[in-house]
Amino acid sequence: MSPTTEDKPADQPVEAAEKAVPAETAAAPTESTPAPAKRGRKPGSTARKTRTVELTLTVTGTLDGEWQAELSHSGSRVVQGLAIPAAAVSRAAAELHEDISKAIESVLDVAREQHQARLAELEEELTKVKQALADLQEG
Repeated sequence: MSPTTEDKPADQPVEAAEKAVPAETAAAPTESTPAPAKRGRKPGSTARKTRTVELTLTVTGTLDGEWQAELSHSGSRVVQGLAIPAAAVSRAAAELHEDISKAIESVLDVAREQHQARLAELEEELTKVKQALADLQEG
């Protein structure tokens, strides 16, 4: 609402009353004056800045089925050479993520196949040894 001559104080001239600007309007930046840069999060960002913890778990295994774990925290080793069973590796991978579980299970499947092949060889050899022992006992 613009001031009219009836709204103006009697001791002010008409021109001065029209030039008077409320304090809240005077403090607001105009189109020609850029707003000062604000500190803090960017507009639109709802992410909170959080502290991160860096832990590195390294699991290594051999074809013989021996698995070990190492844990590092921010570059320094916390645990080194800890023996763990293959079943624990499989369970942990399943808990972490499906993609991790698939990758580890494929490695474990290869190891299982190799152990089954070795078992078949040993059973065949055991059969031969038993037969040789039986031949020696008959004679």
